[in-house]
Amino acid sequence: MKPPAVIAALEDALGQLGVRVRRERGPFRGGLCVVDGEEVVVVNRAQPPEAQVAVLAEAVRASDHDGLYLRPAVRAALDDAWAAADAGRADGPDAGGPDAGGVEDGDAA
Repeated sequence: MKPPAVIAALEDALGQLGVRVRRERGPFRGGLCVVDGEEVVVVNRAQPPEAQVAVLAEAVRASDHDGLYLRPAVRAALDDAWAAADAGRADGPDAGGPDAGGVEDGDAA
């Protein structure tokens, strides 16, 4: 399934979950936030489609999506995006370890 079709399916799924999707342009990656008590996903439309899928996939993961039906191709794209995000977390600076920038055992807080 091509990224634009996955984007449309994920936007629809988020709508079913009660999460509003806003498409904006600017110097940001995007993500899930709460505005006036309403969950909103802001997607940077200047980003490539694959990056937009990643933002929407993380928003679905953060929502209560257990009862949500997704077509198998959309579910596969979602699983791929989650796996890529998890791999990035395991390798990135937020993963922990000495280069993470956090407080290590024995360091003063």
